[in-house]
Formats: sequence, structure tokens, C-alpha cells
Amino acid sequence: MQQFFKGILLVIFWAGATSMAWSAGMTLEHIAKLEQVGQIAVSPTSAHIAMTSIRPRVIGEDEDGRSYSELHVIQPDGSVTPFVTGKVNVGSLGWTPDGEYITFVAKRDDDEYAFLYRIALRGGEAEPIVKTEGSVSGYSFAPNGAKVALIIAPPESKERKAEKKMGFSQVIFEEEWRANQLFIYDLDAGEKSALDIEGSVQQVNWSPVGDRLAIAVTPRQLVDDTLMFQRIQIIDLNGGLIGRVENPGKLGDMIWSPTGDQLAFIGTTMVRDPREGRLLIAPGSGGAYTEMMPGLKGHIWYIEWHGEKVGFISYEGVETRYGQIAPDGSREETLVQAEGLVLAAVSSNASGELAFVANTPSHPREVYRSVKGSNELTRVTDSNPWLGSVELSRQTVVRYEAQDGLALEGLLIWPMDYDPNKRYPLIVGVHGGPESHYSNGWLTTYALPGQVAGHEGYFMFYPNYRGSTGRGVEFTLSSQGRPAKEEFSDIVDGVDHLIDEGLVDGDRVGITGGSYGGYATAWAATYYTERFAAAVMNVGLSDKIAMLGTSDIAQELYLVHYRTWPWENWNLYREASPIYYAQQAKTPILIMHGAADPRVDPTQSRILYRYLILQDNPPPTRLVLYPGEGHGNQRAASRWDYSLRLMRWMNHYLNGPGGEPPPYQLDYGLDSED
Repeated sequence: MQQFFKGILLVIFWAGATSMAWSAGMTLEHIAKLEQVGQIAVSPTSAHIAMTSIRPRVIGEDEDGRSYSELHVIQPDGSVTPFVTGKVNVGSLGWTPDGEYITFVAKRDDDEYAFLYRIALRGGEAEPIVKTEGSVSGYSFAPNGAKVALIIAPPESKERKAEKKMGFSQVIFEEEWRANQLFIYDLDAGEKSALDIEGSVQQVNWSPVGDRLAIAVTPRQLVDDTLMFQRIQIIDLNGGLIGRVENPGKLGDMIWSPTGDQLAFIGTTMVRDPREGRLLIAPGSGGAYTEMMPGLKGHIWYIEWHGEKVGFISYEGVETRYGQIAPDGSREETLVQAEGLVLAAVSSNASGELAFVANTPSHPREVYRSVKGSNELTRVTDSNPWLGSVELSRQTVVRYEAQDGLALEGLLIWPMDYDPNKRYPLIVGVHGGPESHYSNGWLTTYALPGQVAGHEGYFMFYPNYRGSTGRGVEFTLSSQGRPAKEEFSDIVDGVDHLIDEGLVDGDRVGITGGSYGGYATAWAATYYTERFAAAVMNVGLSDKIAMLGTSDIAQELYLVHYRTWPWENWNLYREASPIYYAQQAKTPILIMHGAADPRVDPTQSRILYRYLILQDNPPPTRLVLYPGEGHGNQRAASRWDYSLRLMRWMNHYLNGPGGEPPPYQLDYGLDSED
């Protein structure tokens, strides 16, 4: 294992796990109650770490909705103190520059909008720093703490609200957007002044010198713009333009150097790069940027400035590492890298305090801390103490070759009581994007219940097909303009590899995924129908032509995926649409979709459903819509319903009688009297 460590020794804190007896394995009920760490922020002046704890709602007890997000503080001795808990949703964690207050954005009690709050580290009640007309979506303090820059999403006008009360509820599509506005609030004077910025402000970061702001601005407040057209400006405190950074394409986080003479940010070097992941640096007054790690075969998604160096988390293959590099691209070093430790966020301060959010194959996101003066990284939170008593299935890395010889990776969760003399059913879980990937950490979610599948006697395979991130720019570009071609044959090649290894029964292979993974699922159930015995599609694509015309990311789809418009190549769009192959489909498919999905319009699922059932010999087909849900379920009840239907469909067609679908009604396991 020594090859997986550089500089820091990993020490895991297992709270009580060794003293507990193993239970049988993971269930859907376990997934529904999993808690995990959300955000972290290290105090600028001490060893305290603010964190959010994500707590699912309890069906039948809590009002249905998305998970709660509580504020807790990790003390220097590692103990955790609750600060803002209960039925709350805390986000955008930070600190005042003096370290006396934790700051966050929340809509609490009778708040009309989401306000910027603060709560003293010494304790007490949280209080809004300023009440605004509109919700705060971002903020940054002046280095002396006397002022704070606020990004505010303005509300509807009083006139428009009055019109709606009279019944005029019409929507003027993509014309009624309101630009995010930038304000500077003086805490001592209690005064707020607006800065005149052309466009809609998405990010703000106050320079440590104090005389300027780095902001990211889009032409409009539309999803396509926020994805593809965020551009960096350096402005003075009156909104006057100092300079620009002409960053192309997608943009991630940005952060000032301690001296304010440089700005590091995550972005792209070309507009057609599908995922921000290059580490770039520009002068503090704007101007040309420089790529700091041009040869990186990975993607950087998190940065922080650590002394004279930029600290970064790099996703490389199925693993991650934390490293640091000088602004001129020299003296790069890896400080944290361990197999199966997936670093998901980082925060530090000038005193050398360093904290991470990380997950492993045996637990979801937790907080880890670097121990000063030693070479140790210690886990300091345990969000699910009961998880230590649950027996988990084995998880391994799979490496195989595509038909054209391209080296590919994936992850495999094994049946719990694996017998080498048997072949097992397989569920393939396909990630979305495709500019995303699986890392060798915690993989089990309500929609991809890998550990539950392992407990119930399945292999579950998570492939990183071409076009995925984590392998550098060239790999992510390799599927552009060729939808449903090599990218999806990569998935089938992975299945064949597992069959050839003597692990999987090729007659009992199921597939599931959401968004682009839902597209792969629909493709498997139609084009590759002879290969798949069951399919569960979530918020997936079925008609490429209609998809581009109904999605809120049409420009993104064109620029970094299709590379051509439908009217320029109708055949490409038509032949890459699962509905084009509906007549040959035999695979039983369960189609599920949020009825309010703006990204992949639910008509994509309705069209596939209708095309399939109109055939002379239609495959078993069912369509489930979730009112009010968008691009993936957020409410506890919707997630529970989804998980139950997913596993029941797989069990019915991969391990059960098959034939007609199971009844559409579900037993939710709840007391009907409640």
C-alpha cells in the first residue's frame, strides 16, 4: 500500500465499529436514513471547522421535502458542537475575517427571502447581518470585515405580484429573467449601495488588498449562460472596470493570492471543453491567464491558496489527490493520496489548518483533518455510527479495453456471499453528464443502490466510459459529435469483460442511470436490446432532436456535446435517438421522470413510453412521473418510491418470474394510521 501514500499517513477514525456485531447487509431503509457532511469552512484565525450536516427527512414524521442542512462546529479537540439544527437549510458557509462569527445563507422562520446570517463562535442566536429585498446567492467580506459584498437575486416586482393575484399567471418564456445584482453593505453604517454591473453576477471574491473585487458575470440569468458564458471581471469598489480575464467556456471557483496580485481559478482553455478542470492563474488586474498544469491527465475541481502555493484536489482515474503548486507552475508536490479515499472538498487558513471532506467505499462524506506537526490525516466526524455495524460488499477497480483498444476503468460492487462457482446477475449503473465520473469511494445512493444490490446477490458495475472526466481533456473530448457510438459500446465492452471473467450471467444483465445515464439506459433497451434483460431509466433522453429543442441547456449541448445543429445533420440526431429503434425493443423498461424537469423535458420519457407501447409486441413498459420534481428527485417520499420501484423491477426481471410487470402499487412499509 505504500505506493498510495505521499507525505501524509492516513489514519481512519472508526467510531465504535470494531465493537459492534455485523448486521446482514445494506437495505433501502439504510440508504433513506444516511446522513453526510455537506460543506466545510476552516476558521481564518483558529482550528475550528464549520460544517453542514445533511440530514434526510423521516417519511411519516417530517413534512415531505428535501433533506435538512444543519450547522455544526468541529472544535480543536475534534468534538462536534451543534449550532443551528432542526428543520433548517443552511448553506454558503463562511467566517467573518476576525474569526468571531460563522456566516451562512438561509431562509429561516418567517423570512421572505434567504438572508446572510451570522452566529458567534462563542454561542448565542443566529442573526441576519442584513435583511434584503431578494435572496442572497453569494457574498464576500472585505479583509477588515467592515463591509460585505452581496449577490442578490431580486424578487418579482410588486406590480407583477399584483397581476398574478388577479390571475395573470402567463409565463413569457426566457424573457422574464432578472439579473443578479451586486451590492456592498457597510456593517457599521448599516447602508447598502448597488454597483452598476452589466449582466448577471454569479460569483464575487473580495481581494485581500481590499481595493477590488473579482466577479463572474453572465449576459443573462439563464442556465445556458451560467454554464457556458461566465466571464471574470476585476472591478473597483464602485463597480468600475479594472480589467477582464477572457476565460473561455465553463468556469469553476476562483480565489485570490494572499497578496492580491494574482487570481487562481478553475476553468477551461477552450470553449468546447465539456468540464471546467484546468488550473489557471491571471494577474490581479486582469489580463491573460496561464495554465499551471497543462499536462494533467485529470480534472481539478477544488482549490484554495495555501501560503505561497495553490492547493488543489485533482480527480485522476478513479482516485483523487491533494497537491500544491507554485503560481509559476513549479514545485508541484502531492501531499495526500490514498487508494479509496475520495477527497471532495478542502479548506484551510493562514495558520496551516487543513481540512477535507472525503468519502471511502465504506462511508459517505465525512470531515478529515490534517494533524499539525505530524504526517497524519484523521477522520473527525462519524455521521452514521450505525453504519459500522452493517456488513458491506466488496468494491474493486475494474480495468478493461474497449473494442478499439482504449483503456477504460470502472468500479464493481460484488455479491456479498460471492461463490466463484456461480455466475451472478449484473446491474450496470451509468453516470450522467457525460462529463462526470465515478471515483473509488462511496457509490450507493437512492438511484444507484450498489450496496443494496450486493446484499441481494448482484454485481453492480459503474463504468467510466469515454467522455467521462478524470482522464484529462483529450479523453472528455473523445465522444463529442458521436453520441451513442463508442461511448455506449464502451459500456457493453465492460459487461463483456465481466462475462469473460466468469463473474456475470450474460442473460441476466440490467442497466440504470439518470440524465445522460438515462440516455444510455434507453439506448441499451432499444439499440442493444438483445444484451439487456431489464432497464430502469431516470430523467433520460430518447429523442435527440426534441431534446435540444426543449432543454434549458441547448447552447451547452451544441458547444460541448453534439458540435452540430440538427438542421445541419438530421441523420446524426435521428440515428442517435433510442426511439429510432423502438420497433426492435424487447427489454422490459421502467421509465421514471420528474414532471417539472427543465433539463431533460419529461416529454422525452413520454415519447419513449408511447413509441414502445404502440409496437405490435411491446416490451413490458411502465412510466412513472413525479409531480414537482426536477432533474432528479429531491423529496424524501419521491426518493423512497424510486428506490423501491428500481429494485423491484430488477428483482422481477433478473431474479424473478419476468413476464408482465409487477403491480404498479407499492407497499411503502409505513403505518397507514400515521
